[in-house]
Amino acid sequence: MCSQAADAYTGTEILEVMKEAVNYNRFLIDLVESHCQPNDLVVDFGAGAGTFATPLRERGHNVACVELDQGLRQRLLDQGFAAHADIAEMPDASVDFIYTLNVLEHIEDDGAALRLLRSKLKPNGRLLIYVPAFQSLFSSMDRKVGHFRRYHRGPLGALLRESGFTVQRNEYVDSLGYAATLVYKAMGDESGEVNVRALIAYDRFAFPLSRLLDLPLSRVLGKNLLVVAQRQG
Repeated sequence: MCSQAADAYTGTEILEVMKEAVNYNRFLIDLVESHCQPNDLVVDFGAGAGTFATPLRERGHNVACVELDQGLRQRLLDQGFAAHADIAEMPDASVDFIYTLNVLEHIEDDGAALRLLRSKLKPNGRLLIYVPAFQSLFSSMDRKVGHFRRYHRGPLGALLRESGFTVQRNEYVDSLGYAATLVYKAMGDESGEVNVRALIAYDRFAFPLSRLLDLPLSRVLGKNLLVVAQRQG
């Protein structure tokens, strides 16, 4: 999948833990679906084990998957998905909508990845990107799962424009998560492990409040960055 460093994803354990984040996952599924159109060919770029592709397919969407990790890709194939090791395998200008959730930060040459994604979109096709925000939050967890970076609104928007996209939406998400991640980093735990109980508590009680606070704070701070863009031409 573009220039990611290895064939095996180092964050598989995190993927399993994140299944417990029910509100967070529902938010992302609803977010992606809000940008899907009937009869779209939708591509989940970095699909993992199908955490998002599966419910989207259950809601009636035509979802194909791209997943570099061989074991995860086989799980997608076993579920009946069209699953590719590399999006380069797909025909140019064949896809209506691509979404990529917490994936771009794993790719060393993210500019090359964006240009490749653009080549697979039809004219005026759409791209939704959701990535970790603020390099100041980079922690042992980022290192554990193989992140090259975290993102800021301005540079990612500029990179998309340079790659042939028009940026339609560019905002931070999960404002309370920004503070929670700062606390995690300040604790100095170098293991990169996720406390499952803390994750569940945050998801159930803090994340819904955080989404409300995002309304006035989306241009200022958040744990993640959401960008929606459209292919030019």
